[in-house]
Amino acid sequence: MSVSIISRAAWGAKPWDNDPQSSGPATVALSSRTEFFVHYDGASHITRTGYAIPRAIEAEHLAQGWAGIGYNFVVSQAGEIFEGRGWTRQGAHCPGHNVSGIGVQIAIGGDQEPTTAALAACRALYDEACAKTGRPLAKKGHRDGIATQCPGTKLYAWVQAGMPAKGYTPPTGDTAPSGGTSGVARYQVTINGLTYGYGAQGAHVTAVGEALVAKGFGSYYQVGPGPTWSDADTEAYAAYQRSLGYSGADADGVPGESSLRSLLGTLPGKTTTTAKTPFPGADKFGAGKSNAYVTKLGERLVARGYGRFYKVGPGPKWSDADRNATRAFQQAQGWSGSDADGYPGPQTWARLFA
Repeated sequence: MSVSIISRAAWGAKPWDNDPQSSGPATVALSSRTEFFVHYDGASHITRTGYAIPRAIEAEHLAQGWAGIGYNFVVSQAGEIFEGRGWTRQGAHCPGHNVSGIGVQIAIGGDQEPTTAALAACRALYDEACAKTGRPLAKKGHRDGIATQCPGTKLYAWVQAGMPAKGYTPPTGDTAPSGGTSGVARYQVTINGLTYGYGAQGAHVTAVGEALVAKGFGSYYQVGPGPTWSDADTEAYAAYQRSLGYSGADADGVPGESSLRSLLGTLPGKTTTTAKTPFPGADKFGAGKSNAYVTKLGERLVARGYGRFYKVGPGPKWSDADRNATRAFQQAQGWSGSDADGYPGPQTWARLFA
C-alpha cells in the first residue's frame, strides 16, 4: 500500500495555538528521529469515524493548553492516516521522546480490537518514516517511554511482535530503509529487557554481530557489525540457527533464548525476578478456553522471545498462536514428541515463569 496522508487543512485543523499568527511547535530535523511510538486513545472504545477522530483529539489537547493535536499522526480503524504534527514538528505524545520519537495514535481504546486496515496503515507509516529518516526506527509502545498502560495489551503485543500486518509487505530492495534484502524477518523480540531483530539498537546488537563473525558467519557483512540490527545481522543469525539444526520459522534470523545463549554463552541484560506463579491446571488451556491464564501465558511467551507467533494479542481466548508459541518454547528446552505438544503442563509453566 502507498502512504496517503490526510492533511491538517483537509480534516479542518485549527491554527496552531488557535492563533493564525502562531508558528506552532518547534521544527525537528528528520535526522533527529530515532524512534516510532504507537499509542491508543485510553480506556474506552472509540466509535468516532473519519474527520471526527482528529478533531476530537485536537479539542482535548487544546483544552490541556497544548499548541494543537499532540501526535504526529493518527490512524483510524478504516486505515485513514491523519496529519497531526507531521514529520518535522516536535510532538507532545511522550515526555523525553517528543524530538527523537514520531508518535502515532491508532484510534482504539480499552480492549478494542485493531482492524487489519489500521495495522497495515500504521506499518506503512512506519516504513515511510524509516525511508524519510534514512534509518530503521526503534519500534516502541508508549509504555516504553513512560509509566502508562498505553497503547494497551493488544497494540503493545503487536509492536513487540515487530508490527506485522496482513495485506502489507514491507519495502525491500532499493526502497527498504536499510537497502536490505527481501525475504528476511523484520520483527523484533525482547529478551531480558534487550531488543533484538531488524532495527534494534545498542551495544548488545554489536556483540551479537561480533560473535557471529567469530563463529564464521562474517560473509554476510559488507560493513560492520554495528549497533543497529540490519538485514546482514538477520541473515547471519539465520545461518547460525541453521547450523544448530533449526529450520523453517525457527531459523528466521531473529534470536530466541536458546540460540542466543548458545551463541554468547549467557543471556545478556537484566533478568527480572518473577514471583512464583503456580500452575493453574491443564484444564485452563486448549481449544475453546478463554480466561486470564491464557493471557498470562501469551504475555510471558512474548516476553521470553516468542512473540513472532502472534499477529494480534495475546488475549484470553486460546488460539493457534498460543499453541505454536508454547510448542516452540518447549522445543527450545530440548523436549520433543508429546513433551512438546504446545499445551502447557507443570514443567512448561515452571520453566516459562522461572
